[in-house]
Amino acid sequence: MLKKRIMVVDDDKDIRKLVENILAKEGFVTIGAESAADAFKKLQGSKPDLIILDLQLPDKDGFEVCRQLRSDPGTKYIPVVILTVQTLDSYKIAGLEIGADDYITKPFNQTELVARVKAVLRRVDWHAKKEIILKDGPLSINLDKHAVYMDDKMMDLSPKEFDLLVSLLKDTGKVLTRAELSETVWGHEYFGNTRTVDVHVGRLRKKLGKIGDKIKTVERIGYRYEQ
Repeated sequence: MLKKRIMVVDDDKDIRKLVENILAKEGFVTIGAESAADAFKKLQGSKPDLIILDLQLPDKDGFEVCRQLRSDPGTKYIPVVILTVQTLDSYKIAGLEIGADDYITKPFNQTELVARVKAVLRRVDWHAKKEIILKDGPLSINLDKHAVYMDDKMMDLSPKEFDLLVSLLKDTGKVLTRAELSETVWGHEYFGNTRTVDVHVGRLRKKLGKIGDKIKTVERIGYRYEQ
């Protein structure tokens, strides 16, 4: 079973590490971020299953961060738990109204923090839209989360490598021409340079290891994924 990944966004290093350690002991994988900019940079890669967000960040108000998360199609479904020193009801109401899934004040009870994080994740799993999963042995792709896993470990693929893998795996057994892959993956950026496809396939094969051997080259035509 894949471990849930939680991003902890807090500029207070001690608090951030404390929260990360608490969650790690419960079996979660954590990603720390010390600012809004740091968080959004890390969100450009694989997406976490939940974000714990402080309101008082050095570069951007936490409410604005939450609004930005909710307005972006790539992050709008990630649950957000606000963790802050602000105890006023007006802050809690504001946080929930802009899309936060829960609101916890500092100082916090460690057991309660874990319980509420788990409760939010259960609600999300219960209400979540059906996730589209592509699988082949140890390889699995979660299209909703834009994440690729090998033996339950998340892989570091570029956006184009991800799209290329999805295109091949969706049409397992079918030969896809270089032109078809270029149009699908690069779209309007495609200018007829099919060499770009070859370069990305080479990188993808290397990252996939033995699974990469399933991407077969069809002479003078393109590629085919074989299961």
